[in-house]
Amino acid sequence: MIRIVIAEDQEMLLEAMSSLLNFEEDIEVVGQARNGEEALTLVHQLQPDVCIMDIEMPEMSGLEAAEALKPFDYKVIILTTFRKNGYFQRALKANVRGYLLKDSPSDELACSIRSIMDGKRIYSPELIDHASNNNEQEMGVLGLLADAQTTIEPSNQQSNTIGTVRKYFSTIKDKMKLPTG
Repeated sequence: MIRIVIAEDQEMLLEAMSSLLNFEEDIEVVGQARNGEEALTLVHQLQPDVCIMDIEMPEMSGLEAAEALKPFDYKVIILTTFRKNGYFQRALKANVRGYLLKDSPSDELACSIRSIMDGKRIYSPELIDHASNNNEQEMGVLGLLADAQTTIEPSNQQSNTIGTVRKYFSTIKDKMKLPTG
């Protein structure tokens, strides 16, 4: 059973997400918080497998709570309705495992939770900062790595060489502060 804590300041949305996730056979919502501070307390008390947090909440945002949880290596999923510059980079630095849109279907959220439990990271392309020209290519390489693909199929649209892929992978590792080697 995957144990979940949800932090969302909109009561109706909190109840709806909890109900929908509780319909899943392998997921149980064990705690509900209305802000980031409550989320931190519940996460430390209940030790869930995953904490789902709204990005903007009173008292402490989801990103601030994720940053506070980083040393404890909890699996955090951030949910939001829109993209703001800088949030994606902050989410990466906080070791957020999922950065998703709220308006995605509930079955996508459940699938994302399961994928994150399997060690993958799920980031909605619509939410990713376009801070560099190479970000799309980096995310493509990151997507291949997240899907555990070891080969890249050549296509007419992509002419990535192994050196280019290595460069993107190195840049991704630097952004995520992963150990080299």
